[in-house]
Amino acid sequence: MYRYDEIDRELVRQRVAQFRDQTRRFLAGELTEEQFKPLRLMNGLYIQTHAPMLRVAIPYGLLSSEQLRRLAHIARSYDRNYGHFTTRQNLQFNWPRLEDVPDILAELAEVDMHAIQTSGNCIRNVTADHLAGVNAEEIEDPRPYCEIIRQWSTLHPEFSFLPRKFKIAVTGSSRDRAASQVHDIGLHLVKSAGGEVGFQVLVGGGLGRTPVIGKPLREFLGKCDLLSYLEAILRVYNRHGRRDNKYKARIKILVNALGIDAFRREVEAEWIAIREGALKLDQAEIDRVTAFFAPPAYDPEARYDSSFAERQTSDKAFASWVKRNTRAHKVPGYRVVFVSLKAPGVPPGDITDTQMDAVAELADQFSGGMIRSAHDQNLILADVKLADLYELWQALEARGLAHANIGTLTDMICCPGLDFCQLANAGSIPIAHQINERFDNLDYLYDLGDIRINMSGCMNACGHHHVGHIGILGVEKNGEEWYQFTLGGSSAEDATLGERLGPAIGKAEVAEAIARILDVYVAHREDEEPFLATVRRIGITPFKERVYAQTH
Repeated sequence: MYRYDEIDRELVRQRVAQFRDQTRRFLAGELTEEQFKPLRLMNGLYIQTHAPMLRVAIPYGLLSSEQLRRLAHIARSYDRNYGHFTTRQNLQFNWPRLEDVPDILAELAEVDMHAIQTSGNCIRNVTADHLAGVNAEEIEDPRPYCEIIRQWSTLHPEFSFLPRKFKIAVTGSSRDRAASQVHDIGLHLVKSAGGEVGFQVLVGGGLGRTPVIGKPLREFLGKCDLLSYLEAILRVYNRHGRRDNKYKARIKILVNALGIDAFRREVEAEWIAIREGALKLDQAEIDRVTAFFAPPAYDPEARYDSSFAERQTSDKAFASWVKRNTRAHKVPGYRVVFVSLKAPGVPPGDITDTQMDAVAELADQFSGGMIRSAHDQNLILADVKLADLYELWQALEARGLAHANIGTLTDMICCPGLDFCQLANAGSIPIAHQINERFDNLDYLYDLGDIRINMSGCMNACGHHHVGHIGILGVEKNGEEWYQFTLGGSSAEDATLGERLGPAIGKAEVAEAIARILDVYVAHREDEEPFLATVRRIGITPFKERVYAQTH
């Protein structure tokens, strides 16, 4: 993982000191709310329904055990003993006191963390494939390029006040686990016909009120031109993006208004003027940053373990957990372990302070002291020996972190909704509880296979409902909570926006509506056909007929 140098640390220390003084002045009445708002947003601080919310940056989802322990300490000392992992691989604290936030930021700075650019109209946390560096089909590890982009974009003077927030995702394999096509810019590491590794560049993706799948802007971009090309895109957006209407301010609106060809011409003209300048990346700099992401010293003897197979034969619960919550590793003798933050009765993505400490301890013991946060609001221990999996599973099980539901219906992506967010129209967490109560049979969930439910409490789509296999959007009608459904969405390499099923459904009927959707799937699927494939093959009409025949 990237290690801060003294320049990095001094930058963060100065920002903490600045915000401490800004907060003091606001609390003393020397700054108005209007004056303070952009200052707090620059430091990841929102005002939610009940209390401030602080969003902590976790660049490309990579944490050390020391950093996770510090997050646990902050949850205990300044919050209500838990944190919430988001779809952007960050962590949020929902209950800090405003006067304590400078102290929290100072605590984060001690372990090379911050909340800079986790909010506001700037370039946000750069996200990546959560299996970066450990999946066998990867062309190249995308995380060094995420770090290069992070360093370029942090406090970039030209892009600190963009028309709207701006999000970049990078993936290094043909399988897209970073939802890159619904980002403002998606970068895919690809090989040219001549074998050179570079980037395919997509632009104008995004969800919210106007969901759009990103469009190819450049099929191949050399690594040396990465920053200059990003700079060109941002300059065109900064120059032409709308500032009169925040709902029409994202780059996707500009791309659609100009058309991709006209937008490309603008970018290419800007790029030609700057590509040979100071932003040119040389191989030495790429190698320097890449060295921070060197793989650990894997044990060549790990492949010869026999206890792993024996344990699966003798313990069926362990075997189920291995099947659902672990993935293949590129190094023989190792597995990737998903730590489920989706146990029944727990808001998806939430983790307690004691669980954070436990995961940090287990990371030190079994996975080189490193933890990853995933786009789907779970955690990952990426480098676990086969021989250690049984002991790790037992430890996770004892702490409520081994629920074997990764990829199943109850592995939901879910925003905080009306319980916390002042923008929300309806609750998300209570619906997650309802779904967990209705679908509590793991054998049934395993039979259904991979199904993604994504749920948002409002049109801002923090839960990415548009690209869920089953998408759920909370809306308000005459003071009551209702829920709209979409089917057939995907944020993977076959990215698709879901199709609206029909009128909104009452709060009490959500889980039963899902049950009827699943009944149609089971009746129509062919062999082991996945849910998404069935929806695409038969269309949504059979689902609509079944759901609304019994709700109206």
